[in-house]
Amino acid sequence: MNIVLFLIIGAVAGWLAGVIMKGGGFGILGNIIVGIIGAVVGGFLFDVLGFSTDSSVVGSLVTALVGAVVLLFIIGLIKKK
Repeated sequence: MNIVLFLIIGAVAGWLAGVIMKGGGFGILGNIIVGIIGAVVGGFLFDVLGFSTDSSVVGSLVTALVGAVVLLFIIGLIKKK
């Protein structure tokens, strides 16, 4: 059941990041990938900055969302060059 929850959180975080950064999502598979990579990026950023979230679903979603937004921002900067 944990892997299903992990994929759902990744999909939701990826979709929300797509809405925030571009105005739309990337399809279910793209959202999951962006959300999972975003969770790693968000976890790293929160650790470096000294922030902490609880291990609940909401805390995981916030971490993944922040990381996914940062990831999409960086990808947008790279695409412009």
